[in-house]
Amino acid sequence: MKKKNVKKKTIGREILEWILTIVAAVVIALPLRAFAFEMVRVDGSSMNGTLSSGEIMFVTKFDYASTWLSLPWWDDKGKEAASRITTGGDPKRFDVVVCRYPGRGDTNFVKRVVGLPGDTVELRQGYLYVNGERYEEPYILDEYRGGSLNNFGPYEVPEGEFFVMGDHRNNSNDSRSQGSLPRNMIIGHARTVLYPFSGIRGIE
Repeated sequence: MKKKNVKKKTIGREILEWILTIVAAVVIALPLRAFAFEMVRVDGSSMNGTLSSGEIMFVTKFDYASTWLSLPWWDDKGKEAASRITTGGDPKRFDVVVCRYPGRGDTNFVKRVVGLPGDTVELRQGYLYVNGERYEEPYILDEYRGGSLNNFGPYEVPEGEFFVMGDHRNNSNDSRSQGSLPRNMIIGHARTVLYPFSGIRGIE
């Protein structure tokens, strides 16, 4: 039997195949990241008690998200002016979300939704009141209830907006200073801590 001649790939063809593989991977990954899920790293202490700086979270997009149609090299003004696609429903009270703030471009912040559209939000001596009802919030450590930031409001949340706060209530840049956030500034629902592996858990 005659042996078949196997043509060797040229270096150029090898490079082309690698490029096409990378492009295909990016084409698949971008829609998943925009509309299904992504991994987000916690940076800072504003969610201490629930999340720690350096932890990596699994964030879902399919239940509710706002995808910004901007490019990485655009400046903050350009990113905020870009078109947005809002999918799914609305966040629920006490969901931990990934959001953005006006004037901060596409910088991600991790906060907890405490006020829904039309709610009246107030903090009295570190305790949350919504529409006059006090919520105990067991995820807030007692030492985070002190300080001048823990007396706030009352604040009425406008329609179509959400009031967010960090769980480290006396060390968080949130809606107490930024104001409530439009729905399209909320880009995902933080579900699970995936890293470090010793700390894998659901986010409540």
